[in-house]
Amino acid sequence: MRLSAVSTILLACLTISGCAARGEREAAQASPPSKELTSSIAKTGRPVPSVEIGETVSRVEQQQALAVAMPTDIRPEGLLPSDQGGDDTPVPLQRPLAMLAPSNPIPRALRQQPMQIYTHRFRDAKPINFGSSTSPRTLAVHGVDVSRWQGEIDWDTLRTQGANFVYIKATDGGDHLDPMFRKNWRAAQQAGLKHGAYHFFYWCRTAGEQADWFIRNVPKEAGALPPVIDVEWNGESSCKRRPSREQVLAKMQVFMDKLEKHYGQRPIVYTAPDFYRDNLRGELLNYPFWLRSVAAHPSKVYPGRNWLFWQYSGSGVSHGVDGRIDLNAFHGTERDWHNWVASSAH
Repeated sequence: MRLSAVSTILLACLTISGCAARGEREAAQASPPSKELTSSIAKTGRPVPSVEIGETVSRVEQQQALAVAMPTDIRPEGLLPSDQGGDDTPVPLQRPLAMLAPSNPIPRALRQQPMQIYTHRFRDAKPINFGSSTSPRTLAVHGVDVSRWQGEIDWDTLRTQGANFVYIKATDGGDHLDPMFRKNWRAAQQAGLKHGAYHFFYWCRTAGEQADWFIRNVPKEAGALPPVIDVEWNGESSCKRRPSREQVLAKMQVFMDKLEKHYGQRPIVYTAPDFYRDNLRGELLNYPFWLRSVAAHPSKVYPGRNWLFWQYSGSGVSHGVDGRIDLNAFHGTERDWHNWVASSAH
């Protein structure tokens, strides 16, 4: 059947527009990566979702978002990320999962009841006299951080020993997943501990791929503690690079912006004295800090710095764990703790 002149013109227009759209997509895919600098997160007092609750999404986006939130496969250590190895691992969505929440969510007060606080009962293999007024024992809420090196953990016992929260090692760089992360995450959840995940930052990998790797492996779970970026100089790593202060801050900002956008929580910065002195003194004042200080109170080691958590020992001893464990304390009262947990939940 012959086409009319109008039909012929219409078909030609559709063909041309399709080719143009395809050309734009190919150009975008072929464009070089960004410069690793971003201002995508507005620096406010607390994180806010980048979309309104109840925004509609397609069925495909919902399926993809759920796949990111509840990963089912564990990638082996050393596997290259998708932009280097060419694998088909799905890249996390850039849009946060807040859009999947119901339009009339259950009030937070009904969802989250204050949890029992267990008294500090840890021992220290290398005890330090911090002084009676500045001892970590004067703080009400204690917790631990763990990784593969703690092996099998009796979480119920550890909790009653005084672990009211736990931060769990999740990822290093852009291709390493702690082999105990998923098991520790599920077990801490089942034991009723407030739990969160931390990432050990590598200075030889781009910040963007490290953020994607963390997001790919750490679930976005209601009630989880904010994510942590662990920044320090690591002499045992094969990565010996020490960037400038400006480069350090720029890379950290990229990583933290991506995590805040995805999880809806402002990340916490964990650091040690030497790295802090070289890079972070007077910086990132609108971020919460978790400070390692095992020989003196943080006020002496990090003068003028407000802090949220204090890691006061790397030689803790507790029932429920074989070997030694890092001990931490929250900076505040029991009521402060409950208020912070409620305000930081996404």
